[in-house]
Amino acid sequence: MDSMTVEQNGINAVPEAERHGLPRDLFWPWAGSNLSLFGVAFGVYIVGLGLGVVPAIITGAIGYVLSFLLVGLVAVGGTRSGVPTMTLGRAPFGYQGNKLPALFSYISNVGWEIVLVTLSAQSGAAILARLAPGIPATTATAVCFAVAAVVVIAIGVYGHAMIMAVQRYLTYAFVVLTVIYMILMVPRLGGALETTAGPGGWVGGVIFAMTLLGLGWVNCGADYSRYLPSGSRPRSVALWTTLGGALPPMVLLVFGVLLAGGDPKLAGAAGTDPVAALAGALPTWFLLPYLLTAIGGFLAGAIMDIYSSGLSMLALGVPVRRHYAVLIDGVLMVLGGCYLLFVSTSFFGTFQAFLAIIGVVMAAWVAIFLVDMWRLRADGRSYDERLLRPGAPALNWAGLVSLVVASVVGLGLIASADPYIAKVVGFLMSDELKKSTFGAANIGVVIALVLAGVLYFLITTFTRRPRGT
Repeated sequence: MDSMTVEQNGINAVPEAERHGLPRDLFWPWAGSNLSLFGVAFGVYIVGLGLGVVPAIITGAIGYVLSFLLVGLVAVGGTRSGVPTMTLGRAPFGYQGNKLPALFSYISNVGWEIVLVTLSAQSGAAILARLAPGIPATTATAVCFAVAAVVVIAIGVYGHAMIMAVQRYLTYAFVVLTVIYMILMVPRLGGALETTAGPGGWVGGVIFAMTLLGLGWVNCGADYSRYLPSGSRPRSVALWTTLGGALPPMVLLVFGVLLAGGDPKLAGAAGTDPVAALAGALPTWFLLPYLLTAIGGFLAGAIMDIYSSGLSMLALGVPVRRHYAVLIDGVLMVLGGCYLLFVSTSFFGTFQAFLAIIGVVMAAWVAIFLVDMWRLRADGRSYDERLLRPGAPALNWAGLVSLVVASVVGLGLIASADPYIAKVVGFLMSDELKKSTFGAANIGVVIALVLAGVLYFLITTFTRRPRGT
C-alpha cells in the first residue's frame, strides 16, 4: 500500500494480497511513539519510590520489558487474523459485549491524544518564549497547538502505511537529537542516590514502570501488525514490538535516574514539567533542535493514538469509514485540547487521574484477551470462524464478568492525589497503604491484570464448550 494513498481498510481482515513487510518493521512505530522526553521524567518518578540508581534502572527495565511484552503478544493476534485489536476483542467478550471494553479503549485513546497534543503545544510555547521573548504566550501556544493538531490528524487520515513511514524517520531524527542532548547534559549526571525503600520498593518499581509504559498501549498492539503476512513468525512479531516499545524509553529512563543522582533540583523540576525544565539547562543554539525533539516525541504518540481510536470507534459499531472516524476524533482532540489550554486551570490533573482508571480496565482486558488467544490456538481454531461471519455470539459472559470483577478490585487498589478521583478509587486500601510504595505504584493495575486472567481461565475451564457453533 502506497504511503501517499488514504488507507481504505477499516476493521475488516486485511486481504493476504495486501499484506507485506517483516516483523522487524514493527520496531519503528513503537520506538518513535515512546521516545518522548517524558521518559526522562519516568526515571525521576521511579527514583521517587526510594530506589537508588541501580535498583531504579533494574526495576524500570524489567517493568518496561514485561509491559511491552504484553503489547507484543497482542500484536501476534493481529498478524494471525489481519484484524485490529478491539475487533479481536469480540472473541472473549462477544460481538455486542465487546462494545464495553471498546468504549474504554476509545476513551483512553482520545484522552491520550488530547494530553499529548496539549503537551506538545505547551512545550513549544515554553521554548519559543526563550527563542522569541516578544511573542505573547497565548499566541505561541495557539500556533503550536494548531500545527500539532493538523499534523496528527493528517497522518492519521492517511493511515497505516503513512504512519509506518513517518514513525521510521521520526525515530531516526529523535535518536540523533536525543544523543546530542544527552551529551550536552552529561555534566549534570551522577550516581549519588541511596536506596531507602525495602524489598517492597523493588516490586513497586517494577509495577510502577509497567503502568507508566506498556500497559497504556495494550489496546493498540494488533493495529500495526495486521498488515504483516499471516505466516510471519509469532516470536518475531512479539520480539520486535517489545524491543521497539521498551528499548528507546529505557535509555531515557537511565538518563532520568542519573539526572536525579547528579542534579536533584533539576530532576525535581523535570518530574513536573520535563520539557521546560530541561530546556532551561541547554544552550540557546540547541533550543530549536530540542523543540523539534520534544514536540515530535509527543506527536508520534498522538499519531498512534488517533489511528487506533478511529479503529475503536468502528469496533463500537459507528457506521463511518475509517478516515472519517479519524476526523471525528480529531475534532474531539481539538476541542479537548482547547479546553485544557485556554479554559481550565485544574482539569488537566483530574483528566490524567481519570486516564489511570481507564488503565485498570485495559489491564484487565489484555489478560482476558491473551488467555482467550492462547485457548483459541490450543483448540486449533482461527479468529475468522467466530468473528467475521454473521451470527457471531452476542455476549460472552465469562469475559464480561471477569472484566467487571477484576476492574472493580483494581480500582479499589489504586490511589489518586486528585480529590475527585480519590472518592471513587482506593476503597480497598487503608490510608497507610495509600501512602506506601505500593499505593504510589498503583498496584491495582497489575492486580486487575492477574485477577482478570485467572478468573477468565477458571470460568472458561468449568463452563467450557465450543463457542460460535
